[in-house]
Amino acid sequence: PLPPSSGSTTDLKFIAHAVAHWCRFNTAGALFIDPGSPHLNAWVASFNARLRDEHLNRQLFDNLLEAKMLTEDWRIDYNTNRTYSGLGPNTPAQLGADWFTGGQQLLA
Repeated sequence: PLPPSSGSTTDLKFIAHAVAHWCRFNTAGALFIDPGSPHLNAWVASFNARLRDEHLNRQLFDNLLEAKMLTEDWRIDYNTNRTYSGLGPNTPAQLGADWFTGGQQLLA
């Protein structure tokens, strides 16, 4: 059975014509998220809201270098130190370390 549609977050110019033809000839629709429309992707919209609320709205940057440095600090904290509901009580760094030390054996 064919999927009723497929989705992509990439720009239309990067979508191969072969995929578009395949969708058309196999009666599968193609759903594209237009560039500049992150609100159509729930994960992107959630991240953008967190970035705005937790970082950008709380800072007054004096120059571009300061903005880059503080944003990089926030990114590192966001990706390594905070817990996520999908990971249980672990941070991404803890989960990665646990997988590296023991989880790889599960895949073997």
